[in-house]
Amino acid sequence: MRDWAHTAVSDLITHIDEINRLNVFPVADSDTGANMLFTMRSALAQASKEANAAANAGAASEAGQGCVARVAAAMSAGALNGARGNSGVILSQILRGIADVTATAAADSGGELLEIDVAVFCAALQRGVELVITSMGGQEVPGTIVSVLRAAAGAANESASGGEGLARAIAAAGDAAVIALEKTPEQLDVLADAGAVDAGGRGLLVLLDALRSTVTGQVPARTVYELSPRAVPDWQASTNLGTTDRPAPQFEVMYLLGGCDAAAADALRDRLGELGESVAITAAPSTTQGGYSVHVHTDDAGAAVEAGLAAGRLSRIVVSALTSGTTRLPGGGWTRERAVLAVVDGDAAAELFAGEGACVLQRGADASDTGSDISAHQLVRAVVDTGAAQVMVLPNGYVAAEELVAGCTAAIGWGIDVVPIPTGSMVQGLAALAVHEPGGQAVNDGYTMARAAGGARHGSVRIATESALTWAGRCSPGDGLGISGDEVLIVAADAAGAAIGLLDLLLASGGDLVTVLVGAGIDGDADVTAVGDILEEHVHDNHPGTELLIYHTGHRGDALLIGVE
Repeated sequence: MRDWAHTAVSDLITHIDEINRLNVFPVADSDTGANMLFTMRSALAQASKEANAAANAGAASEAGQGCVARVAAAMSAGALNGARGNSGVILSQILRGIADVTATAAADSGGELLEIDVAVFCAALQRGVELVITSMGGQEVPGTIVSVLRAAAGAANESASGGEGLARAIAAAGDAAVIALEKTPEQLDVLADAGAVDAGGRGLLVLLDALRSTVTGQVPARTVYELSPRAVPDWQASTNLGTTDRPAPQFEVMYLLGGCDAAAADALRDRLGELGESVAITAAPSTTQGGYSVHVHTDDAGAAVEAGLAAGRLSRIVVSALTSGTTRLPGGGWTRERAVLAVVDGDAAAELFAGEGACVLQRGADASDTGSDISAHQLVRAVVDTGAAQVMVLPNGYVAAEELVAGCTAAIGWGIDVVPIPTGSMVQGLAALAVHEPGGQAVNDGYTMARAAGGARHGSVRIATESALTWAGRCSPGDGLGISGDEVLIVAADAAGAAIGLLDLLLASGGDLVTVLVGAGIDGDADVTAVGDILEEHVHDNHPGTELLIYHTGHRGDALLIGVE
């Protein structure tokens, strides 16, 4: 389940431009892809959080194992709480369908469900259809994601009734979704006028194909859907159930509603219908504390909030402009203006940078990763995960130049303002992060961070693994090597000796602050303490007035990373 969610997030990133371009119904605000991505990301984040908590508490034998129903429930709750836009609300109900059905199956099997079989899969799709229609007030508009979901559920049921297994049912669902998707322009006039298939249906196909590739390893080739050249819509115009004769609602209003019974929810639905359109009120899954998620497009955001207050207790109120105006950002697509993304190695390094306010992409954090450099695809996913419209990236020497350019270009291409800061080491990254100003202009912030990084002289200490001839002389296995500028400048008997020699070189032209990051190559608390004591004594005796900070980050490769500011 979590592997599927990971794949779905990655594939939504890949297809986000395509889905956003197709978004002409119910409002042409080009944000369906972004909304589905953020909602799915929220579902994945909640599932990962609960899995990690269970693993740490010993509730599962290892991270990644446990009851499928618990994972599905976590994804459903995460999607409900993080739903973005109309398409996000619908996606949350599809995930709730999986949660409801797996919870029932788990209860029938004695409390644990270790896998989803074809019967559970088919029932989950059908339950998703029911929940989506209910959330829309019982009214199904043909030619939307509901039509595509219904076709997928029917094909899966037909495959299962013929004795086929789960993999074939998933494939059948995806293939039927394609056929239904391509029929959506015949069912909805606004799609026909724009020469587009339904954007939400296209996003659903991405999710079904992600499931197919997760279960079978097969990635189906699909058509890239575009708007017809004969009828490109005016993105500033509105669509309201197929018409373009009145302006689009100005705002999208969403909130969570508690302390509300079914009768009050129905009354709220009627009131919101008077105030706007695209009304969706979805009940929280039975596995959570209850309540509703509310969504409406309206010109009177205040009245929509007041209607909710009359029905119960409100939380997580979000009011977003429905059109992107002169910006390239999808309406309501981001949770904050700016973030810093730091690429790091080591659990303690991740904690250090996060403690300084950065979002973190940890090198080798994925179990399938052997510790190689970060790929462009991983970088794009992490940039999206910041939830920010502007992202300052600190590669810290762990992203190859071509991957950094490719990842930043991809993120910029669909509306995120990405500024890569030239940090070649985590010590330079810390220097840049120390001068970050979230409230300043991006260009000034980027320049200041880049200047701080460039002004931090840095080097590293490694342990020699074989005999070799270096610029500083011959080394033997176990020797400490002081390295700066990709050249060995110091050969010493151990890491502490090499660090002392390297420090003296880096401080030759002065310096106020020395930062030392201790890696996994320095084993045990005693060794870490010993190295720290030696360096503190040396700096105190030989470089008076210079401050020394030492952190045990647990990074791989270099035994020590040293920076001087």
